[in-house]
Amino acid sequence: MTRISCAVAISCLAFGLWFPASLVLAQEAKPAPSAGSGSGVTEEKAVALAEQGHCKEALPSLKRILSGQGPAEGRKKAGIVGLRCAMNMDSTDAALDFLRLLSHQFPQDPEVLFVLVHAYSDLSTRVAQNLATTAPQSVPAHKLNAEALEMQGKWDEAQREYEEMIAKQPDAPSLHYLLGRLLLSRPQPDANSVQRAKDEFHKEIEINPRNAGAEYILGEMARQESQLEEAIPHFSRAAKLDSSFGDAFMSWGFCLVTLKRYEEAISPLQAAVRLQQGNPSAHYNLAVALSRTGQKEEADKEFAIHRRLAQKPAPTEGNAQSQ
Repeated sequence: MTRISCAVAISCLAFGLWFPASLVLAQEAKPAPSAGSGSGVTEEKAVALAEQGHCKEALPSLKRILSGQGPAEGRKKAGIVGLRCAMNMDSTDAALDFLRLLSHQFPQDPEVLFVLVHAYSDLSTRVAQNLATTAPQSVPAHKLNAEALEMQGKWDEAQREYEEMIAKQPDAPSLHYLLGRLLLSRPQPDANSVQRAKDEFHKEIEINPRNAGAEYILGEMARQESQLEEAIPHFSRAAKLDSSFGDAFMSWGFCLVTLKRYEEAISPLQAAVRLQQGNPSAHYNLAVALSRTGQKEEADKEFAIHRRLAQKPAPTEGNAQSQ
């Protein structure tokens, strides 16, 4: 297997698993049924065109039927057949149109979701193959290969990929972060791997001070070692770099509550609650901070939300609840 082909193999989910043989274009040519005017082609006729390999003629009608107001089953069938046709024609724009419409109209339909999984996988495979063909020695190609090796649990091979990239471009953004993440992803990393990962995250921040992920992981590593004072600046920087980073706000507030710095904890925990409304721990820690700063009414509201989310009585206020 070539360096990039394993990445292609990971993203490819066997096109034939979901693409019926009746829709493969390399079939014996048949005359296209008369389509008549495009707006008048029925669902049955459009599907028949597609099944006989005349996807180019069928696609406009299939898309019109999917976008229309007809029965749901007919629209779904037209959409699935149209998506398969577009993929077989290697028409990415048409495939994306069908993906968007199917996702919007049938967001929870199991059959549609199954088809979407394989369509997105196949599109990913095609892009990976394009990258392998056009720039096989580029950093993005090596990154893709390393990610694929990670997914296969080939930790040593993935690590060598990252190390080779860093040797060639030591100041390239994200490489030290990715290597550090890999080192921590290994099953039961030893102390040397953990320390090296920490060093890699610090190097990443030197190269790219706006890497919120590196800041957050450094904060988590410090928190797990009970070094909360060291963890807080990492979490706060991660949250300020990425205002949608709910976990960073949550961990920042949790550390402050644990240290009994309740007033400081309120703002990050309010952000965590806003970003993670279904997280009972966020509501609980906010409730503790509000309670300890005399805001009983607001605290009671948060405790009530926590109880509802956790489906059990809230713990006592003596200790902040961990994540």
